Amino acid sequence: LIDDSGLFLDAFGGFPGVYSSYVHKRLGNPGLLKLLQDAKTRAATFETVFLLRQGGSHEVFHGECRGTIAAGERGTGGFGFDPIFVPEGAAKTFAEMTVTEKNRVSHRARAVAALLAHLRGPKQP
Repeated sequence: LIDDSGLFLDAFGGFPGVYSSYVHKRLGNPGLLKLLQDAKTRAATFETVFLLRQGGSHEVFHGECRGTIAAGERGTGGFGFDPIFVPEGAAKTFAEMTVTEKNRVSHRARAVAALLAHLRGPKQP
């Protein structure tokens, strides 16, 4: 099982995407906020993909969460871009949410749910 996650900013054609970890290490949240200072949109998508290899085959499981980038960092929970990402329909950043709240909407939780459904197999009548 392997996984990868990324933050995709609409204002920059999906950047940083697969480079999210590198960008966060180099710029941090303050640097990303500065880049978005004059952007026409603050819309963003967090995405997670799991690849499960069993025998000679593989399956891909995807989860995404649309949202916006906040004007500043808020909250102390989570990691990475969590203090600046506000999911659609929420008022809190991921970093302000409890684990339970975040797991209801997060990209990673959605990818995990898809993976678990696959591992459990079809429901029996």
